[in-house]
Amino acid sequence: MAAMGRAARGWARSQPCALALAAALAVCAFYYLGGGGETFSSATRRLRATPPAPAHRHPQRGGGGGGEAAGGRDLHLLMMFTKAERSPALRAKGQAALRSLLRHGRLGGGDALHLHLVTEGASRDIGLGLLRDLLRGAAFRHQVIVHDVNELTEKLFPIVEAMQKHFSAGSGTYYSDSIFFLSVAMHRIMPKEITQIIQVDLDLKYKTNIRDLFDEFDNFPEGAVIGIAREMQPVYRHTFWQYRRENPQTKVGDPPPDGLPGFNSGVLLLNLEAMRQSKLYNQLLEPTMVQKLTEKYHFKGHLGDQDFFTMVGMEHPELFHVLDCTWNRQLCTWWRDHGYSDVFDQYFQCEGEVKIYHGNCNTPIPED
Repeated sequence: MAAMGRAARGWARSQPCALALAAALAVCAFYYLGGGGETFSSATRRLRATPPAPAHRHPQRGGGGGGEAAGGRDLHLLMMFTKAERSPALRAKGQAALRSLLRHGRLGGGDALHLHLVTEGASRDIGLGLLRDLLRGAAFRHQVIVHDVNELTEKLFPIVEAMQKHFSAGSGTYYSDSIFFLSVAMHRIMPKEITQIIQVDLDLKYKTNIRDLFDEFDNFPEGAVIGIAREMQPVYRHTFWQYRRENPQTKVGDPPPDGLPGFNSGVLLLNLEAMRQSKLYNQLLEPTMVQKLTEKYHFKGHLGDQDFFTMVGMEHPELFHVLDCTWNRQLCTWWRDHGYSDVFDQYFQCEGEVKIYHGNCNTPIPED
């Protein structure tokens, strides 16, 4: 999801570059409630004096942590924040993303926003300080839950080890790369009382109310378990080159609206309960199924979860609710200058008012 988990992958997602590493150990959680809850400093002091707890929700006044809060809805949002101490640029991206999210956030009276921060070491303190400043005076109830990278990696590795060699940079299977497959197996990692969660990259800028994105879960067709936008460059036209050559009539890798350009995992809606219940989805996680599909499509990628979702989407599109491009308006144009200028605009065009900008491959995001 080395620099900053998924923010680094936002760059890698549109360039053929190597993925970064993640680190550290233990899971802890604390809460900060708007309107009378603990402050970040007191909560942090309390937790530092307490042995690390599992990543289950801590009780909080006036709200739950699963699906529906009393009189409202619990909104779970997860983002990566690792290796931030080494990169002022990545810290700036995180600050900009969170500031825009909170500026436009308008929740219902009974709603609560649960921010899940996947982090480690010094990045944890930086992230908590950032959130403390930005959440001060927030008009809605909120909770911050901290997950340590390596604790999640330890849980993920047995599940995703077999697929890593197909969707990771390099030729080996590296333990630390597992974190880039968190979304693939989130339903087996998160507590069962959390039924829906949105995972986002950090190189985003929000232009609308995050509450509206959660409403997209209501638009999932029957059988769909994940909401995701299309990839807006000919990345997979390139990756599926051999399959396309052998199947000249295929739509695999073709541009929208009729083609199958693949997915971009910068914004992911994960219906965890549907993922748990889907026999088909869980079968597709098995090593034999992954091997079968990679052989069929001659697939070798390096973008982690995005590659897995793209390949599965070619075979089973019914598992996905395709988000409008305005929910993940990608800005990277790398492939336009690397062999695909003749077809690039067919992938890159996006009509409508942008709701979320995605500055992948370090592309500047338009100013307000």
